[in-house]
Amino acid sequence: MAEFENDVELFNQAMNNAYLLVTNRTSFDNLMDALDRGAGNVALPFNPKGDDGKSDMILDMLLEHFISTEEYEKCSELMKIKNSIGEEI
Repeated sequence: MAEFENDVELFNQAMNNAYLLVTNRTSFDNLMDALDRGAGNVALPFNPKGDDGKSDMILDMLLEHFISTEEYEKCSELMKIKNSIGEEI
């Protein structure tokens, strides 16, 4: 059971890290600095060197996660980003 809990915790951390990057609340360098200081984890659901996380697939995954955790403020912000990206095309 402990392995499952660790996997869930890592997944939640990855979603939160992605949210912080996508919403420009932090940078990848800041996440790496936090890792160097021993704080948290830099797990991400995408490769930050080749992707900014603002693709439909990543945004949909983040929205689904934060809906399931009932973090609707985050969902609202992610929808604004998704909608603004659609307008740029």
